[in-house]
Amino acid sequence: MAWVAAALLASWSGLSPDEVDLTRLLAPPGPGGLLGRDDLGRPVLDRVLAGARVSFVVGVGVVAISALIGTLIGAVSGFAGGWLDLVLVRVIDLFMAFPGILLAIALAGIMGPGVDNIILALVAVGWVGYARLARAQILSLVRRDHVTAARALGRGGWTILIRHLIPLAQAPLLIEATFGVAGAVVAEAGLSFLGLGVQPPEASWGNMVRDGVTYLLVAPHLVLAPGLAILMVVLSVNRLGDALRDRLDRRARRP
Repeated sequence: MAWVAAALLASWSGLSPDEVDLTRLLAPPGPGGLLGRDDLGRPVLDRVLAGARVSFVVGVGVVAISALIGTLIGAVSGFAGGWLDLVLVRVIDLFMAFPGILLAIALAGIMGPGVDNIILALVAVGWVGYARLARAQILSLVRRDHVTAARALGRGGWTILIRHLIPLAQAPLLIEATFGVAGAVVAEAGLSFLGLGVQPPEASWGNMVRDGVTYLLVAPHLVLAPGLAILMVVLSVNRLGDALRDRLDRRARRP
């Protein structure tokens, strides 16, 4: 909730993450800046909040698009079967065989920096997990009695898939999406740290850490502030995923 609030605050409030003040270079946290100032005198707090907006947009955008594409591909593969299932499984295996972060780095380098390109690069490698999970869930549900009854009543394939199968597979996909948000936040920070993501002067937690490494000994707050933000967001989202898994996994409940 704090992460979402920070992202909204950065969008709607009058923050000044790019305001340069050469009289307060590398100023430590204090009255002039709650989290201090960076090497150009810019307020670190404002830049952390601006970075929260970038990480939120990337995290939610990547997961939403990846889950939609992956779920549809996996559901169609598991429901259709036959040669279509064989082809789609081979495509999924091909993407799984290649390291995802390396493929994202290559795509980001080809398309160029920017939030939109980061989302596209991470979606290109992120849909595979949802496709495999959706296919496995559909295969376990496709021979249920209610699916057989729907077919006997003349329901079309897309109707059965969308109304009778995918809703029953939502719980594990929702849990996977929760963990996917944390992974997308870390991936965006990593790409920005490498210079393939958000470019200065726009603030991102990854490029803030990269810029602060040079002054780590004299101004550690430049690295600690965005680093702790990444840590808290990823830890919180993973804890949320664990809580959802415990609540939605009926097999783990005691009778």
